[in-house]
Amino acid sequence: MELEKLISECTTYDFKLMLEEKKPKSWLKSVSAFANGLGGSLFFGIDDDGIVKGLDDVQHVCESISCKIRDYMDPLPDVEMIPQEIDSHEILQLKVSAGSYTPYYYVGDGQRVAFIRIGDESLPATAEQMVRLVLKGSNKTYDSLHTDYKVEDFAFTILANTFKTRTSQEWNKKYLLSFGLVTNFGNLTNAGALFADDCPLWQSRLYCTRWDGKAKGDAINDAEFTGNVLMLLREAMNFVKSNTKKGWEKLPNGRKNKPEYAERAVLEAMVNHFIHRDYTVMGGEVHLDIYDDRLAVTSPGGMYNGMLIQNLDIADVSSERRNPILANVMAQLDYMEKRGSGLTRICNETQALDGYKDELKPVFKSTPTQFQTIIFASSDNQNVGDFVGDMSETKLTERQQIILNLIRELPTISAKQMSETLSVTTRTIERDLSMMKKNGVLKREGKDNDGVWIINRILKTDL
Repeated sequence: MELEKLISECTTYDFKLMLEEKKPKSWLKSVSAFANGLGGSLFFGIDDDGIVKGLDDVQHVCESISCKIRDYMDPLPDVEMIPQEIDSHEILQLKVSAGSYTPYYYVGDGQRVAFIRIGDESLPATAEQMVRLVLKGSNKTYDSLHTDYKVEDFAFTILANTFKTRTSQEWNKKYLLSFGLVTNFGNLTNAGALFADDCPLWQSRLYCTRWDGKAKGDAINDAEFTGNVLMLLREAMNFVKSNTKKGWEKLPNGRKNKPEYAERAVLEAMVNHFIHRDYTVMGGEVHLDIYDDRLAVTSPGGMYNGMLIQNLDIADVSSERRNPILANVMAQLDYMEKRGSGLTRICNETQALDGYKDELKPVFKSTPTQFQTIIFASSDNQNVGDFVGDMSETKLTERQQIILNLIRELPTISAKQMSETLSVTTRTIERDLSMMKKNGVLKREGKDNDGVWIINRILKTDL
């Protein structure tokens, strides 16, 4: 047997020159990490440089390993000991299967530690990683966990209106239970909290930045949003529309729009990141960064199965979902397909743009702690106006146009009344009003409680 062939069959591996019986933690931490992850193998009788030295007594090593695992591991991982012969040297392969009852702990020296694999190291799991291991071991997901929030204390107007708009069906409150957003006892699940109008999960956040140039430096525009996942999706798309260029091609009877990005590709990317992000990372959020030549979306949490997306063919990527309830609701709203073809669609929609070249193919990257989607701007962008951050060449978002229509009908309308009509938070309406006042579209006369709105001018709408 060749060593190269052995290690090629392993998800990950470690070499050990010998079995350290007096310091079992030195190798049992790898057993713990492999069992808590995708599995792996330890090869005893091979030094750190990959040089085969062999073992004097393979049988004794097998017996000692069995004893140490029994004494120091909880629960017991599924392992297989396979003697191998390489270049006339006997070695031992300790094959550790991916465990179903995580976390797997090393218990000894007054410690009880679960390890995980980061690169080629086995490191103690952090508090956040422990939460994920416990959920995996109990066959639960974060979005299915019950909360202390009572359904009667929350409204779902945004979800109801979105459901009606996208499915042409009337919303029914019973869907809250059937979709897994509410328990039989009237408590919200974490998924339910994410879809509530006033989402109480503060880690549900979106940071948007339009950078000046092709790297992070000076920001031309930025915005931060917190709350309902459908609202975050809407704000993300509005930010993209307001911070990207739109070119055109003259035609005999008018002109054809040529956007920098395929809207469906961007929507698919944003949906992907909101659905599959790791919500157990309390200090994390989804980042949308727009540069002169590309758009990047980054979210906390690598691939759910622990693999690296850049090492896979996206056409064959598993449809395993970190948040299945969240994914199912988004599928019911027709934001995604159930068969998990989102990455392929991002590529196909981008490829369909005028000016597409092979070097503009979207890029997907992942680490154990984050996932990133990069979509490159179309190269066919002649006849573009100034960057849309220049309000002389921008357009109102769809919501801002509706706000102006509401003001025309009722100049005394309040931000709260607008929020109720549009099914968004008052904070979102106030942000739109502030932007339009800043750019001279609106002004307010009189006091907040009895004043009126004045429309000064109208910005360009969608070309």
